Parts: sequence; C-alpha cells; structure tokens
Amino acid sequence: MTPRLTWLGHSTVLVELGGGRLLTDPALRGRVFHLRRHGQAPGSPESIDAVLLSHLHFDHLDLPSLRMLEPRPRLVCPTGSGALLVRAGFPDPIELLPGESVALGGVHVTATPAEHRGTRRPGGPAVRPLGFVLRAERSIYFAGDTDLFDEMAELGPIDMALLPVAGYSPKLGPGHLDAHRAAQAAALIRPRVAVPIHWGTFHPLTQARGDWFTRPPAEFAAQVAELAPGVDVRVLAPGEAIDL
Repeated sequence: MTPRLTWLGHSTVLVELGGGRLLTDPALRGRVFHLRRHGQAPGSPESIDAVLLSHLHFDHLDLPSLRMLEPRPRLVCPTGSGALLVRAGFPDPIELLPGESVALGGVHVTATPAEHRGTRRPGGPAVRPLGFVLRAERSIYFAGDTDLFDEMAELGPIDMALLPVAGYSPKLGPGHLDAHRAAQAAALIRPRVAVPIHWGTFHPLTQARGDWFTRPPAEFAAQVAELAPGVDVRVLAPGEAIDL
C-alpha cells in the first residue's frame, strides 16, 4: 500500500499508512444539523481500520456518519468520550489524554494537546480536545480543531501537517485557526508538506457562501510562503488524494 492521504472535506481525512486505513473526524453526510454541505457527500469509505475523533462537537463527532462505516472500526477518542460512544453502539473505544499513545496495526498514534472548547451541548460531556500525530513510514499531524498552543513547536519534525484554516461560517470563535494563524502554526511545526483542511465544505442553511468560503487556502498558502518558505502547501479539493 502506497502511503496516501485523501481529503473528504471539512476535517475528514482518509489516511492510508502503515498498511492500514484510518479516518479522522468523519462527517460523511450532506447535512449535519443546521449545516449544509457544498457539493456531493463522499459516502462511506470501505474497510476503515480505525477512526480518530478529535473532540465531540457535532461537525467532528457525527454519530450517523460513524454508523455508516461497516465493519465497525476501532474508535480513538478523548478521555471522557467513551460512555457517549458506548451508549451510541460503539463498544470499547480507546480513550486518550494528550501525550498518551496507542498502536493501531503498523501506525503509532500519539494524542496531542488542542486549544479548543470540548463540551458537547446540550447536556453532553466536557472533554479535552485532541490532535493526533501518526507515525509509520511517514509522519502526519492532524490538528483537529485548535488555536496555537505552547507545545506546537515540539510536534516536529513531521512529514505532513493537516491544519484547519477556516470554519463553517465567516466568524471564527475562540479555539480556531484562521489562515494567518494556521500559517504561524506551519512556521512552528515546520512540516515538509502542509494541507489546509476545515474549509469550503459546510455552511449554515441561513448563511450565503462567499469569499469567506473559498478564499482561506489561498490566503494560507500566501502566508506560509512568507512565514515558512520551506513548507510545501498542497491545496486539495474534496475527494482529491496525495501520495505521501
């Protein structure tokens, strides 16, 4: 298996690495509550070995999307998420705190900090959101949802960083990276390749799409060229793949 990454939109990335197929934050439907998907939904990827869940917000932990995955893969999630997932029909999730690791076949996965709110409202648990570093024949950092954090410079060296550069509305709340702050993250981590994610996929039913929806990856690439010129930015369209 050639190491490969396929961006399926928003924070959903199919990673083929270490002989396995891992999926991040699956949002596979055309609509998630009040959010509408622009373009065709990707449907269910086949033969997923494990899913990495960064946090519990509905656009990152979408239970109907998880139920689309057959056979059911292993779930790796923040500590405190397990009871919710078990009640939803997903037994034996692997719960991690930042700094903890798990081996998933040939891939070594380490949970990293993330600067983001972690409560699933209404009435859900509050957990510490995560990012993940995956290491096999290549190394990949998946940021989940985060702002800059102190330990970010310690994540490298890394082959590829998957960095959020926007959101599902023009206004980003606290705990997010916009294009400029994502470029600062790239300058701290110094990956060989950076791929912008978390843009151009979902928007609220009442919110018209505009430059805010399509512009962030170009802004990110321009900022990275100034702040971290040694980093190669690859902008993918939903469904597009890149060999690692």
